[in-house]
Amino acid sequence: MARETIPVTVLSGTLGAGKTTVLNNLLNTRTELDIAVLVNDMGEVNVDADRVAEHSDISEDDEELVELSNGCICCELRGDLLDALAKLAQARDFDYLVIESTGVAEPLPVAQTLTMGFDQSDLDPTAFYEETGIEVMDYYELDTTVTVVDAHQFWTTFDSKESLMDGDTEKDLGNLLVEQIEFCDVLLLNKCDLVDEETLAEIEEMLAVLQPRAEIVRTEHGNVDPELVLDTGRFDLEEASQSAGWLQELREPHESAEEEHGVTSFVYSSRRPFHPERFAELLDSLPTNVVRSKGHFWLAGRAEIALGLNIAGQSIRIMPAGRWIAALPPEEREAYIEENPELAEVWDKTWGDRGTQLVLIGTEMDHDALRSDLDDATLTDEEMDADWAAFEDRFPTFGGEENAEDTTEQNDQTSEDQAEEIGLSG
Repeated sequence: MARETIPVTVLSGTLGAGKTTVLNNLLNTRTELDIAVLVNDMGEVNVDADRVAEHSDISEDDEELVELSNGCICCELRGDLLDALAKLAQARDFDYLVIESTGVAEPLPVAQTLTMGFDQSDLDPTAFYEETGIEVMDYYELDTTVTVVDAHQFWTTFDSKESLMDGDTEKDLGNLLVEQIEFCDVLLLNKCDLVDEETLAEIEEMLAVLQPRAEIVRTEHGNVDPELVLDTGRFDLEEASQSAGWLQELREPHESAEEEHGVTSFVYSSRRPFHPERFAELLDSLPTNVVRSKGHFWLAGRAEIALGLNIAGQSIRIMPAGRWIAALPPEEREAYIEENPELAEVWDKTWGDRGTQLVLIGTEMDHDALRSDLDDATLTDEEMDADWAAFEDRFPTFGGEENAEDTTEQNDQTSEDQAEEIGLSG
């Protein structure tokens, strides 16, 4: 008996990680599931769809193979994705759907589209509903998100300064890899036959720190037991959105013990602002063994908003992270503090909730040295009393920064439109 809803597995991973090989192996492994496939490719010609048709029992003319080309389903092709899902649902003669996303896709927005449909986007559903007459999300349930990681190229990708174009958007390769790792239920560590055991163990240790919730599975040539990635029931949007290692570390700060391969993490907190020039110099010279850092920080001279730091390999990005509660109009500030009484315990009479919380993850990091360097980048006693506007500030400025939107939430990326409260209450 067919289910009321169609379960979906989404395959993500950078270019060349082996997603299509994994997909073909799933299609060629005997299961009780009749699987339909949706393949997304950035090119005008969907090469991955051709490969699926060539190496599996699904033909190019089969209605159960849908191609979405010349765009990415995490951004430009969201409407096309929903349209394709509707057409598949109308002709339903399959049990399960596997979506292979393009190598430049972030899994979070794809998952949001699959769980919230038009509600999570600026797409106008009017014409769509008139044409199909159905609500797409009544027909589907996101079951499992899978990220395929290339073990052979893992550290090279992390350290890469290469950027990829997703339409008009430039995406740093290392940061994209991290986003795909941090939002998934299952991590397939592929091409393990090309890597020695010690390196594999080191990679697995890093993956477990970046995404503690995911099941890590070693694979060679994309061969995986279908039961590990199909019909697992593992996906939960809220849990997946909040399960990245850096977020867990911020919620329950602790200094991790030295693991066998030296992968550790710690939280740096400060109630003094960073000196703009010294902190910029520190970021420019940050040790390469710091492979991940994320959080918000207080920069001297920026009284209205917190700034967000996002480091992934060689990529260092700064973004606005929301307005300080202390910068809100008095009535709004008092109302927020009343609703969040725990803030009173960390509220500074002069600076309110302003401060810094950063998670640092890396291999064989010298925690004491890094803490000392970060402390040295904050203002001295004399500088606290100086004119902060006189400090040289080469950090990016953002539109409307002085009239920051009245919000106490910061952007959290993985997709940079997730919200996190600003404040040091933990």
